[in-house]
Amino acid sequence: MVKGNWMTAEEAVSLVRSGQRVFLQGSAATPLALIRALLKRSGELKDVELVSISTFGDAGFGAPEVGESFFMNSLFVSGNVRDVVNGPHGDHVPVFLSEIPRLFDQRILPLDVAIVHVSPPDAHGFCSLGVSVDVARAAVRNAPILIAQVNPNMPRTHGEGNVHADRFNALVEVDDPLPEIDYSSLIGEREQRIGGQCAALIEDGSTIQMGIGAIPDAILRELDGHKDLGVHTEMCSNGIIDLLENGIVTNRFKKKHPGRVVTSFAFGTKRLYDFVHDNPQFAFLDAQYVNDGKVIRQNPKVVAINSAIEIDLTGQVCADSIGTFQYSGVGGQLDFMRGAALSEGGRPIIAMASTTSKGESKIVPFLRQGAGVVTTRAHMHYLVTEHGVAYLYGKNLRQRADALAAVAHPDHREELDRAVFERFGPKVR
Repeated sequence: MVKGNWMTAEEAVSLVRSGQRVFLQGSAATPLALIRALLKRSGELKDVELVSISTFGDAGFGAPEVGESFFMNSLFVSGNVRDVVNGPHGDHVPVFLSEIPRLFDQRILPLDVAIVHVSPPDAHGFCSLGVSVDVARAAVRNAPILIAQVNPNMPRTHGEGNVHADRFNALVEVDDPLPEIDYSSLIGEREQRIGGQCAALIEDGSTIQMGIGAIPDAILRELDGHKDLGVHTEMCSNGIIDLLENGIVTNRFKKKHPGRVVTSFAFGTKRLYDFVHDNPQFAFLDAQYVNDGKVIRQNPKVVAINSAIEIDLTGQVCADSIGTFQYSGVGGQLDFMRGAALSEGGRPIIAMASTTSKGESKIVPFLRQGAGVVTTRAHMHYLVTEHGVAYLYGKNLRQRADALAAVAHPDHREELDRAVFERFGPKVR
């Protein structure tokens, strides 16, 4: 075993003191063993602030006794902290993913402790932040106390995630599988239609970015006939594997990191984690760089595909809340929507089903009261639903409203047409 400060999880989290701000690594690298050990100190600790982007797994954040000791100040809300963040023992910081490292670097959110999840040290003593470099790299750079759970199941990824074992104040051995997610079973006819519509907007030689979910996976399935695609994205999922193995993604024409997939984190199944392990085709880089619009726009024909909770008839996109209920966060959507818009031949796209699971229209006359606007109407170019493509760029408010109503679900078009008329009057031009 490489020399280092090896100890139990209980001993490691004893380094946390009351009144401190503690960073928790997220996504598939959520350090669950250490988080659970830390939360067991409820009642002993007071006023400990936890900050993180999306975390996965049941760590017990919502237990009543946890709220008395810990405050969840989420930078991007995930399902396991959603109720906490919307309650008295949590809150949300609206911030672009690209700017979260700046919060740590400039001590706007000064960190006392960072708890991360890494690979075992290599022959030179370096651990890897694995599938979640994103904002974790900045946290490790800034926190004076570093605690790591060391897991042989964490891939060793290429890029900027290397941290020497000597940097950690505490190292804890675990042997746990990483959390997995697979949306392929959720792809139905509606998702396939949206995937086909989006794929038709992607030209050969494009550089693509998309998130996670059934619709992004459906889009990736529809790219079989494409050539020489590149990938520059904040996150990657299983769909990228077949595209690389079949020679569809070559990264040949990218200006930034040609020949390599650039990402800041990965989340999928064990197949993905095994694929990225020690794979020089991937560069896992700091989100401050990956999501920087100046970097994104240098690639050719960037196609950024993101999702929405609802969009109003002028093109305002709510992607982070349901009314006043904080559902997720700003994330990297606008980073890439703007970067794609400024890329030569780029296409920023919002792709979503036309209705909710309850059949309510997601294209609405007005956003819900309290809803957050993540992508402004001025940033909108394309909206894709299963009913077609609405191109909004350069269109006036009335033209946008007509275009959006045309790709709404047929059951809601009459109501939307009425709303358009009431707001804008009879169509003159």
